[in-house]
Amino acid sequence: MAEGAASLTSSSCGDESDEIVCLDESFFVNRDYEIDTFTFGSHELHLYCLRSASTDYDLTGQLVWPGAVLLNNYLSMNARILEGKSVIELGSGVGITGILCGRFCREVVLTDHNDEVLEILEKNIGLQASCGNTISAGLTAEKLEWGDIDQIREILQKYPGGFDLILGADIYILN
Repeated sequence: MAEGAASLTSSSCGDESDEIVCLDESFFVNRDYEIDTFTFGSHELHLYCLRSASTDYDLTGQLVWPGAVLLNNYLSMNARILEGKSVIELGSGVGITGILCGRFCREVVLTDHNDEVLEILEKNIGLQASCGNTISAGLTAEKLEWGDIDQIREILQKYPGGFDLILGADIYILN
């Protein structure tokens, strides 16, 4: 099956002519990423992202949202607050904020809970080196499901010094 293709199954019950169509979760996954360019002050970022949201609320991290653009504009104008800091970004999505922070910080941990979103996040971290961007920080991606104490402990064990700043934009929790 091709990447991005959905598996469809149909069945009919008895004499009824109605068919039941079942879609697997791949129906909601869109990996038609394009490289987009974002400029914040004198900093230009190239990132893989989607141009429109998935139909699945859980995949909203595949595109750049307005709050992240606002946060990045603020951070680029106030970069001194990031210099030499260790940062963790919650709900990083494609990584636009964490990757910008990587130009100023000593360490940046980008987190998301969704495996498909983590894939594009890893791709964007790799893209920075291939584009020749100046990154002063080590950029890493970690899986973090909100409220998952085991994942929180794992991150704290990997980064025992903790973090100077916790950042997040356009993040939410569904109850």
